[in-house]
Amino acid sequence: MGIHAHFAKAVQLADGSTHFVQPPRLLSASTSFNTVNVWHASYDFTLDLPENAGEPLQRVTIALREGGDFPQFFLQESRAFAGGSSRRGQALNLQGVTQDRQSQSLTVIFDPPVTPGQTVTIRLYPIRNPRFGGVYLFGVTAFPPGEQARGQFLGYGRLHFYEGDRFWY
Repeated sequence: MGIHAHFAKAVQLADGSTHFVQPPRLLSASTSFNTVNVWHASYDFTLDLPENAGEPLQRVTIALREGGDFPQFFLQESRAFAGGSSRRGQALNLQGVTQDRQSQSLTVIFDPPVTPGQTVTIRLYPIRNPRFGGVYLFGVTAFPPGEQARGQFLGYGRLHFYEGDRFWY
């Protein structure tokens, strides 16, 4: 299809699957509030898509791999922007955000895909923070465009939630 015409270094194998030449990197994961049960928090996942990625970034899956309680999210409030958490740049358009409770994962789809050479932050809004304190590891996987896109696991975003002596729970 036409999308590969703009990326001369794209990797497409004989089986039709597409891959990153140089995969994105997970730079950081952070939360605006790290107390259990807090409402109105946000979670930021910042990725760097290198200049020599060979493919744009189409979608990202964030899955809870360790932790006691997968949060529900306000999916329609999800945002993405160029730059890091503290250096917010231009807003990036999202085609959609879906959540799968069974696999404890959330998928963000960019439209158009993010071009190589950019840092991008995905900001998610949980309905509330987890009920249980501890370390929560979110596995982050990036996918290039294509029906047979092969995901690249980027690592774990680590969020630590603390039990507080808050009176509202």
